[in-house]
Amino acid sequence: MITRFILIQTSHSGNVGAAARALKVMGFDDLVLVAPRWPDVLTREETVQRASGATDVLERTRIVATLDEALEGITHLCATAMTPRDFGPPTVAPRAHFAQLAPRMADAAGQGVAFLFGSERFGMRNEDVYRCHTCLSIPTAPGYGSLNLAAAVQLIAYDWREALAAQGQGFAVTPATPEAAPADAQAVAGLLAHWEQSLTAIGFLDPAAPKKLMPRLNQLFNRAQLTQEEIHILRGVAKAMAQPPRDR
Repeated sequence: MITRFILIQTSHSGNVGAAARALKVMGFDDLVLVAPRWPDVLTREETVQRASGATDVLERTRIVATLDEALEGITHLCATAMTPRDFGPPTVAPRAHFAQLAPRMADAAGQGVAFLFGSERFGMRNEDVYRCHTCLSIPTAPGYGSLNLAAAVQLIAYDWREALAAQGQGFAVTPATPEAAPADAQAVAGLLAHWEQSLTAIGFLDPAAPKKLMPRLNQLFNRAQLTQEEIHILRGVAKAMAQPPRDR
């Protein structure tokens, strides 16, 4: 399946670089520019700077004169426009549409979806919107819906990747540190016994009238899913509680 992002008559070269960066972090690299303001936009200093390492996407980017040239291999077109057009395609939120579109496109070999973005100054022309199967409107605050072009590309790319993730084409989030396995029941039981001794030693627990303190602590520790390292820390706390205070 092809996923293509098409920028029509882009006027700011920095937005091209930022769009390339937005696509790369979401795992896309098919970018086409239709009649941009600057013929050398892909090599302009601001473009390269705003791409911030996504120069490989810029190198793959094509510049064409007409929208027709950008649509080769595409079977589903999505316009991006804030204002619904009379006689135009239905206007929907991206996530709602993608939830239905992704399963259909993922199972269809040889098909492609394209997301069209208009000029920063004028948005999308009516005739370009009319060619599309749907019009995507990113939900924004009612009083101010003006999105930067590259920001809109990032949002659409993210929502599309999330929809594809449900079809097994997503990215895993790598935790900063490996997740430790919970301590076993024997270790938790040993911790409870240690705390019972220390709480008794400091007078917090009365063995003659323990009430429900230890069962409540047992439930607390179970809910916490303590790791072995955390068991060691809490045992250290219990040991310190039972020791006489040091002179200062």
